[in-house]
Amino acid sequence: MASDLFNIGSSGLKAARAALEVTTQNIANAATEGYVRRSVSLSEMAAAGGYSRIGDLSLSGVRVAGIQRNADLFRQSELRRTGSDAARAGSELKGFENIESAIDQSNVYPAMTAFEGSLQRLVADPVDLSLRAAALEDARTLARTFNIAASALDNVGAGLRFEATDATAQVNSLSGELARVNLQLNRTAAGTSDQTLLLDQRDQLMQQLSGYADITTSIGVDQAVEVRIGGAPLVQGGTAKPFAMVTGGDGTISFTLDGAPVTVAGGSLAGKAQALIAVRDNKDQLDVIAGHLMTAANGAQGTGVALDGSAGIAMFTGSGAAGITLNLTSGSQIATAASTAGPGSRDPANLEAMRTALSSAGVAKDLDGMLFAVSSGVAGRKTTAQALDSIASAAKLAFEQQSGVDLDQEAANLVRFQQAFQANGKAIQIAADLFDTLLALK
Repeated sequence: MASDLFNIGSSGLKAARAALEVTTQNIANAATEGYVRRSVSLSEMAAAGGYSRIGDLSLSGVRVAGIQRNADLFRQSELRRTGSDAARAGSELKGFENIESAIDQSNVYPAMTAFEGSLQRLVADPVDLSLRAAALEDARTLARTFNIAASALDNVGAGLRFEATDATAQVNSLSGELARVNLQLNRTAAGTSDQTLLLDQRDQLMQQLSGYADITTSIGVDQAVEVRIGGAPLVQGGTAKPFAMVTGGDGTISFTLDGAPVTVAGGSLAGKAQALIAVRDNKDQLDVIAGHLMTAANGAQGTGVALDGSAGIAMFTGSGAAGITLNLTSGSQIATAASTAGPGSRDPANLEAMRTALSSAGVAKDLDGMLFAVSSGVAGRKTTAQALDSIASAAKLAFEQQSGVDLDQEAANLVRFQQAFQANGKAIQIAADLFDTLLALK
């Protein structure tokens, strides 16, 4: 009997000590990012019954069956999914905000209205050199603002591609680390503290990956994870496939996995890809508007005469918003009069024709509509990003409540396991006293 008490008390001491160590570990890592609360799994020990024992089993105490992580796979999956959606929306919103700033801060629309205003003032006195000089400078400013807007959009695109290149490198780095964790999990015994540490690393790596791209995961019996992007395997066992970014001739990006095209629908990479499409579309639209401006202004110049009676020449040259430049060198070259007028004519007929052509081309209207569309896009994506952020925050809160460390609960566990440790120590002391008493009998 005394021997049984010794064994039972000793096993209880070991179990209580292990529980105290795990509780202390939880408290120490309460603020550690990615840490999942641990708990000790205990099971009853029993030994086969012997001579004069009642039944087939003799109770023999408790044993530590393993260390468990308080993780919920469904909540983890939701955390990755919602986080990936929020990262996509946030990245796309940032890109659209940069596009809006590029177009708005170039002042291309105010420059267009200023140019139209200077032409209107010139109608009142077509031979006034100061009014002609002002109109010429406004035309030069307008061409430069188109150049600035195009350059700013190019810079936005370059920034997005740079960030996407870095994100692609991060995907490869994280997938490589995840493959190494898979190999280590294969060599680690289940239920050990080493395994729980590796599982924390595995889950944190998957969470970081989901911020860059939408991933689907499946976990094997050995706790190793298989990760897929767009249905194609990224990580399988100890192997990570190469993930790459491809830049198109129009500045947009696409992705390949192990050399094959793959669709990335979530994460920051998907948001940057969508923002680059918007950059391309806005550059194309800006080029079209610049083309309309040149066609309208140059066409009107060709039907009139300059102040000295010479035939009008093209006001703008170049191609697209990036290439448009002012061709006139003097305000007197603005063809304000009809082709039949002589030198020094005050006839504003051709100037009126130029204003009508610009109005018909809808240059100012198109620029205003372009700005409005970008602003509306920013507003809509801001609403979407805020909604997805709220959903992601709720998923994170639910996961942390389920898997995080509650210091109040851990403090209670400290007291409980300390009392269990002391009680088992008392049981061993009683067994020793009883054994000594039996030996003292004569």
